[in-house]
Amino acid sequence: MDITDNQLYTKEDIKLLSNCTLCPRECGVNRFRGGSGYCGTDAGYNIASICIHTGEEPVISGKNGICNIFFGSCNLRCIYCQNHEISRPGYITRQNFRATGTILDFLVSIFERGISSVGFVSPSHLVPQVKAIIKGLHSRGIFPVTVYNTNGYDKVEVVGSLDGLINVWLPDYKYVSSAAAASYSDAADYPTVAIKALKEMYFQKGSTLHINDEGIADNGLIIRHLVLPGAAGASKKALRRIAEELSPGVHISLMSQYHPVAEVSDHPLLSRSLYMEEYQAVVAEMERLGFRNGWVQDVDSYRHYRPDFSKDKPF
Repeated sequence: MDITDNQLYTKEDIKLLSNCTLCPRECGVNRFRGGSGYCGTDAGYNIASICIHTGEEPVISGKNGICNIFFGSCNLRCIYCQNHEISRPGYITRQNFRATGTILDFLVSIFERGISSVGFVSPSHLVPQVKAIIKGLHSRGIFPVTVYNTNGYDKVEVVGSLDGLINVWLPDYKYVSSAAAASYSDAADYPTVAIKALKEMYFQKGSTLHINDEGIADNGLIIRHLVLPGAAGASKKALRRIAEELSPGVHISLMSQYHPVAEVSDHPLLSRSLYMEEYQAVVAEMERLGFRNGWVQDVDSYRHYRPDFSKDKPF
């Protein structure tokens, strides 16, 4: 990335990218010299797609959709990832979003269509870039609702550095088992790391989700949890941990949209879709634990959440 055309990066941002400890991997690589770290990204924006997405939670998408910025690669290696086309190192980007001005111009063109929110998807390893985009929009007098759509594998201090820039935290909480986290996402420390990050987000926002006159969430926290095949018991434990360590008042998005990708076609558990009774058991536990805010999905929702990132409109 050529950062000489903008003044949106702080000295601390440049320092972090020069010796990268942005995410819990703490590779320590110089991102300005290429993508040799775990995520495989360099110091550029690493944007795989910018598009309007209407398939998020109702208060995230609203009636017009949200402008989602999908970053390439990821700091997890989820073997079942639905965004596998762009979540692995070496992804091919179709659009030339390298220069700050070009990115901001394209975002403005989307906002002019009546979109009022911008989502940063898989941003944990690209936080300086997230900050630059937000500050760039602010410098143009544009203040969209900012949504941080993350896998949850975030460092507490990095989450803290975004306080005041992010309106809505939209993290996953995937696992309570280190063994599952290691096997499925190559991150044995995920359960501990993610709950700490969620606590920081909860500290910033609390349980209240503020909804504006357009029906859009403009401040707060929504925690996503995807129920995996054969793992209803693990999902119940994940919900229990959120209830005990945060609050049953937080908004939960309990997802049933799991669909097996080719990489898990031979997996003993993940090679099938979710059974209705598995999902219903987790929904019942969510209600038993006293969660009173959030969303559930139809069990056949997986039919509607299969992106194709070879297209300009992946969804």
